[in-house]
Amino acid sequence: MQIIQSRRSFLAGLAAAGAAGLTGAVSFAAEAPLETSTIRLAKIRGICIAPQYVAEELLRLEGFRDVRFVMAEAGYGTSETIARGDVDFSLNFAAPLVLAIDAGNPITLLAGVHPGCFELFGNESIRGITDLKGKTVGIQGLGSTPQVFVTSMAAYVGLDPQKDIRWVTDPSVRPMELFIKGKVDAFLGFPPEPQELRARNIGHVVVNSTIDRPWSQYFCCMLAGNADFVRHNPVATKRVLRAILRAADLCVAEPQRVARQIVDGGFTANYDYALQTMSEVPYGKWREYDPEDTIRFYALRLRESGMVKSSPQEIITNGTDWRFLNEVKRELKT
Repeated sequence: MQIIQSRRSFLAGLAAAGAAGLTGAVSFAAEAPLETSTIRLAKIRGICIAPQYVAEELLRLEGFRDVRFVMAEAGYGTSETIARGDVDFSLNFAAPLVLAIDAGNPITLLAGVHPGCFELFGNESIRGITDLKGKTVGIQGLGSTPQVFVTSMAAYVGLDPQKDIRWVTDPSVRPMELFIKGKVDAFLGFPPEPQELRARNIGHVVVNSTIDRPWSQYFCCMLAGNADFVRHNPVATKRVLRAILRAADLCVAEPQRVARQIVDGGFTANYDYALQTMSEVPYGKWREYDPEDTIRFYALRLRESGMVKSSPQEIITNGTDWRFLNEVKRELKT
């Protein structure tokens, strides 16, 4: 009964959002019919990709009758899940997507959805990124999202991430727990981890990508699709993107409703942390920022650190398609 009521409340919110102009006025009669009525999205531990989690009813309004969520590992694991075709689309972090495209995985980037969300936490010995030299950084595994982002940060300030940072991996223990226990000097957290650490007054924030430049000027999470799906299902692709971007607008307009929805849907347990995330992450920036700038920025950082071989332009040419975004922007412009 709780889920039914939640969906009814959410649909009421969509109606209100429509009245406010968030959902736009789109005539499906002017569009070609959907190639498929089934869509599969990834479900990961992080909650910054909330637009994906609250887009289900919007996807149904777009004509998808069967909307499925498939468990996936955050970061590079999500990229592999997309590339294998286990899911059709997912929001994922920009830097791991660059790695996947460089590796030749069949992934197409469609849009940036929001900047900000990851935060670098450190102990008292770390006050800036350069202080990571000679220090330990906890990560779940080599090639994981935190390692890729910290590598980008280190390369940006002139460190050699492979030589200057001591990476500590323990697949059985979350890096945040290693940090709490004092076994590593720093770690990179994603919501709801930063919210929990701040509530417990543990460590301090070295970099907050929501407000600190240059990280705040680029997308963190971007929408990626399986390349074959995008190629063969252009109508469905456009409608998925439109639903996700409308959901991002809903995160801005109705943060309390969205926070409650992702808790009721089982995507996270703590409402307060969810609401903080909805209130802090700038979900409305998808209209302002250029996703190509993000790919160029991270591709260059990762190439400097030796993690990718392709040039930024090769990554953009081989792994992006902004046509759908340009169409949806014209439809949803305010």
